[in-house]
Order: sequence, then C-alpha cells, then structure tokens
Amino acid sequence: MQNLSGKRIAILVANGFEQVEMTEPKEALEKEGAKTEIISPEKDKVKGWKHNQWGDEFSVDVSLERANSSDYDALLLPGGVINPDKLRMSLLAIDFIKKMFQEDKPIAAICHGPWTLINAGVVKGYTVTSWPSIKVDLMNAGANWVDEESVKDRKLVTSRKPEDIPYFNKAMIALFAEK
Repeated sequence: MQNLSGKRIAILVANGFEQVEMTEPKEALEKEGAKTEIISPEKDKVKGWKHNQWGDEFSVDVSLERANSSDYDALLLPGGVINPDKLRMSLLAIDFIKKMFQEDKPIAAICHGPWTLINAGVVKGYTVTSWPSIKVDLMNAGANWVDEESVKDRKLVTSRKPEDIPYFNKAMIALFAEK
C-alpha cells in the first residue's frame, strides 16, 4: 500500500470524459489517502460518457479559471474522445497542464488523455502509450509510442484503455507516492 496522505490531486475534465477512467482512478487515489478535486471549464457540473452514451454528472470542485497548479501535487487526465478534444482547444487547460509539468509534478493520462499533453508540448522524448488512434499524433509530437498496458517514463504515466485501469492505477499511485 502506497501512502498518498496529504497529497492533493487535480483531475482535469470537460464534458464527455470516459466516466470509468475518472471514477476508478479517483477512488483508488482516495483509498490511498489522497484528496482529489475535479477541475473543469464547466461551471458547476461535468458530465461523463459511458461507452456510447452520456453518463452521470459530477460536481466540479474548482473551476478551471480559478485553478492554480501550485495547489496540487499531481494531475490525472482521464480520456474519452470528447473530453480531451475539448480540453486541448482550451488555452486555460493547456496552460494548467504546462504549469504542472514545469513544476515537475507527476501526470497520469489514460486512453485519449495524452492528446492534451501534445498540445501542452510536453511529450517529446517520453515513452508513452494511449488509445491506438492517437498513436501517430503522439509520435509526430516526438514521443516514443509503445503498445503496453501502462507506461511510466520519469514523471508521466500513460495507459491505453479502460481495461488497463488496474495497471494504470498501480503505476499512477506509485508515481504519485514517489514525488
């Protein structure tokens, strides 16, 4: 068991995040003692996506406009197709990710979540994995893409899909406990 007591983890999502890629890692982090906060460009509620339809609504803890990277120890970036596509077009979201990276804070991204890392300009020279459809995007951004359940390279942990969540959670928790 890793101890994340006292760690504050930012979970950055927009409407359309793959629900299980947020809820299961969030639960795993909290079980290890971390305090998690949902940060979103949405005002009060953010809506998940379950496979091929809209999922549940979740309360936004901190609006993206008010979020300060220095308040957090690590960042979780769930996937889904809609969510990261919205976030990578948000200057505030990309700036938040860049600041977390520049402050040497660990980042965990799953499925399509690494798309936002491309726009933040932080994947060059890192070995990562993701949902297969963004493999070429990551490679074009200078990342070394591999097809593995979970990949840790320095301060980044990435995974491919919901079925990899157990491996993702284990690697994410270990990385977040390290830093």
